[in-house]
Amino acid sequence: MDRALEMQVFCTVVDKGSFIGAADPLGMSKAAISRYVSGLEDRLGVRLMHRTTRRLSLTDEGRQFYHQAREVLAMMDAAEESVSSAAPEPSGVLRINAPVSFGVLHLAPVWADFMQAYPKVELDISLNDRIVDLVEEGFDAAVRIARLESSSLVGRRLASTRMCLCAAPSYLARHEPLKALEDLSAHGVIAYTNFASGNEWQFKGPNGNESVVTRSVLRCNNGDTCRSIALAGGGISLQPSFMVAEDLRRGDLVEILPEYQSVELGIYAVYPTRKHLAPKVRVLINFLVERFAEPQWEQ
Repeated sequence: MDRALEMQVFCTVVDKGSFIGAADPLGMSKAAISRYVSGLEDRLGVRLMHRTTRRLSLTDEGRQFYHQAREVLAMMDAAEESVSSAAPEPSGVLRINAPVSFGVLHLAPVWADFMQAYPKVELDISLNDRIVDLVEEGFDAAVRIARLESSSLVGRRLASTRMCLCAAPSYLARHEPLKALEDLSAHGVIAYTNFASGNEWQFKGPNGNESVVTRSVLRCNNGDTCRSIALAGGGISLQPSFMVAEDLRRGDLVEILPEYQSVELGIYAVYPTRKHLAPKVRVLINFLVERFAEPQWEQ
C-alpha cells in the first residue's frame, strides 16, 4: 500500500474521530478506510487505536505515530509547494485552542470572516482556561494570554492587555475609599484562581514596584463570572482590559488607584514548531495578527 496514503487516512480518522467521519473528506468507504488502518497496524506490528462502537481512542504508540505522521505529511506538502508554480490553497481541519473569555468576546466575531476567506479550512475550536499541550492533544495552534519568555512554543504577538483594578460604583459607595495600595488589604476582592501570583497582587506605582496581600470574598476560575460579580457590586476585581474596557468607558466599573499599574500581558498565537508550517496554520496566524493590530479594548 501507499505509505503516504496510509498516513493520510490514519491522521484523517484521528482528526474526525471516526471512520465514518473520515469517509467524506477522503472520498473512501468506511470499509476501505478500515482496511488502510488495519494494514498500517499490521505493517508496523502495533495497535494504533482502540475501536469501540461508540468511540475511537489512540494508544500511546498511536499518539506518537500521529504526531510524527503529521510532520511527515507537512514536509511532503512543503516539498511540493517549494517546486509548485502556485502555493496550495489552505485546507483541512484546523484545531485551535483559546481562553474562554477572550474566545467568546474577541475571537468569535472574527471566525466568519476567516471561514469566508478560506472556505476549504474546517475550524475546530476548543475554549478552556487551562494550558493545553498542543502536541499531545493534537492542536494546530492556540491563543494564549501570558508571558512566553520561557515557553518552548513558537509565538506571534497579537496584542497586549493590562490588568485593571476596578469595582462598581455601588460597591465604592458602600465602603471606605482607597487612598493607597495597602488599603486594598482591608477590602474583599473577587479572585480569579488562575492568576499566576495568587492572592499577592503586584503593581508598579509612584514608589516603584509594590505588592499587597489581598483577602478574597470569592474565588472563581472563570473571568466572566468574576466580572459579573464585580458589575453587581460584589467586590474589587483585577481584570484584563480586553474584558472591562467597555465597562470602564460606560462607567459601570471604575478604575481604582490608576496611579498603580498592574502587570501587562501579551496575547499570542502559538504553535508547536516553525518548521514545515502547514498553509492553514500560516494563514490563521497572519489573519489574527492583522485583525488584532489595533485592538478595540485599547482604542
